[in-house]
Amino acid sequence: MSDRLYYADPSLACFDARVSDIREVSRTEGRSLWQIALDRSAFYPTSGGQPHDTGLLTATSTGGALLQAPILAVEEDEHGEVWHTTPKPLLAGTAVRGYVDWSRRRDHMQQHSGQHLLSAVVYRQLGAATISFHLGEMTSTIDLSREAISQEELDRVEDAVNEIIAEDRAVTMRTIPREEAEMLLAAGTLHKLPDREGDIRLIEIDDIDLNACGGTHVEATGQIGGMLIRGTERMRQGIRVEFVCGMRAAVTARRDLATLTHAATALSVGRLDVAEAVDRLLAETKAAHKARQ
Repeated sequence: MSDRLYYADPSLACFDARVSDIREVSRTEGRSLWQIALDRSAFYPTSGGQPHDTGLLTATSTGGALLQAPILAVEEDEHGEVWHTTPKPLLAGTAVRGYVDWSRRRDHMQQHSGQHLLSAVVYRQLGAATISFHLGEMTSTIDLSREAISQEELDRVEDAVNEIIAEDRAVTMRTIPREEAEMLLAAGTLHKLPDREGDIRLIEIDDIDLNACGGTHVEATGQIGGMLIRGTERMRQGIRVEFVCGMRAAVTARRDLATLTHAATALSVGRLDVAEAVDRLLAETKAAHKARQ
């Protein structure tokens, strides 16, 4: 199996490896997609709510030409082997250099670490456990075992999370035997464990959270770069909380401001007066409809 370099260094974006296996996974109109296994890899496969990395593999042909194989997806099979999907085949034994798309990896690290911190603060302040986590292309969500959350509670949680981010607390990783992890679970130090055998990888946010997780994470909370909670949605199992971290938070705030500015211009009011203007417009429309009836 591949030596997973991202476990030791989540910030690693360039590495050398050798192709250990290759297989064709599909063929459409004469074009094939291949999956390549490497003896060592820094590409993260889709797992635990975190999407896969993308990037590039390069190699040198026997004639000296540079070969480039874009990595479109990365997945782990039932045997634990990591496969890199590409439209360009590379023969087994080929020496390659891998380049991880760093902006995508950094974004995933910010969102995933932000989720650990958000879940820990929600549990401390509201007593609500996180049931599941999803890291999407635009926003991320956690599902909580709670019937409802008020806006005041959300504001307090968001403030607390951003205070801890500003404190730049250390985020560390270590691996322990499953027996030791089960003892931590029994003591209440861990809230849950994955249903698998073998050693357990733990992610710890200094004096805040200890969690079993195989994902990639930042080295300190300051690297999360801030969190914006977008809102909640009632689900069958509880409450879904939508959030964004880091550059996503900045992009989302910029987009929201543009939308608000457009609405303010259309209504001929200031941005802070949009809500009041909309309420007034709705009331006038309702009164006019009633008068017509």
